[in-house]
Amino acid sequence: MGINNVQIEESWKSVLSEEFNKPYFHTLVEKIKEDKRNGKTIYPNGKLIFNAFNTTPFQEVKVVILGQDPYHGPGQAMGLSFSVPKNIKIPPSLRNIYKELNRSVSFTVPAHGDLTSWASQGVFLLNAILTVEKSKPRSHSKYGWEEFTNAVIKTLSYERDGVVFLLWGNFARKKKEFIDSSKHLILESVHPSPLAGNGFQGNNHFSTANHYLTRQNKAPINWTL
Repeated sequence: MGINNVQIEESWKSVLSEEFNKPYFHTLVEKIKEDKRNGKTIYPNGKLIFNAFNTTPFQEVKVVILGQDPYHGPGQAMGLSFSVPKNIKIPPSLRNIYKELNRSVSFTVPAHGDLTSWASQGVFLLNAILTVEKSKPRSHSKYGWEEFTNAVIKTLSYERDGVVFLLWGNFARKKKEFIDSSKHLILESVHPSPLAGNGFQGNNHFSTANHYLTRQNKAPINWTL
């Protein structure tokens, strides 16, 4: 697969053109196609695999929230990290994200988990792995997605200035080696999953991110959903 076959927003297509033409990316696409030919259910729907990129153009990225891989239950994955469609039950990690927002900024907890409005404001909701097999978490962890998304992080770090990277949990925190901390803000904490205890609460990441953006004369994020 070459660059002309990838359905992705034009600014991302431009900055990632080399990645789409590398052998690993061709192999990755073929693995997913083979899975589908073999009757496996892959999430998210093909049109949503690059949803984060299509909703948040390269030059508009202000904040990056890095997830691991998509939700693996029916109807959950929508190509935005931590987000689920409006008709889907709010997952536990997202409930804890809402809890911290409610504690730290003016935020009323909504009845849904759709974070599209964040993405449209410049919050790049990136999963490190962009596809998953139904009911099998991290099933595509060896497919090559991380090589691609590591390149995405490196490109943002190199070509942009003043981006806030929110790295939650050990998996995400390992990505800080790809980020230039002299020109970006890196905020780290434990993962919002209930399995990680209560350490996510009180991290003040959402208010800190907005203070940082304001100091750069960028519009802060309206976290209200």
